[in-house]
Amino acid sequence: MIKKELEEKIIQELKTIFDPEIPADIYELGLIYEIRIDDNNKVDILMTLTSPNCPVADSLPLEVKEKVQHIESVKSAEVELTFDPPWDQEMLSDEARLELGFL
Repeated sequence: MIKKELEEKIIQELKTIFDPEIPADIYELGLIYEIRIDDNNKVDILMTLTSPNCPVADSLPLEVKEKVQHIESVKSAEVELTFDPPWDQEMLSDEARLELGFL
């Protein structure tokens, strides 16, 4: 599978994971900063949370890892949590802005 196709599959899977406090998926919220796929289909995801005190700070990165690992062709997945830069509403996609009534 081509890396671009695999990245699209990963993005589609990430769009099934929702932030419990904001009714939008984590990808459209802008919580996913980077998706890296190496030549062996090992996936590294750099993500953030809407707040360092987010009630799902422990479980959300784990859910991301588990869902991505179960995609066919993914050999392994790691998720790194960062708060640099901190998330803000400017990171919302147009789709999320529309869904949340900001457009």
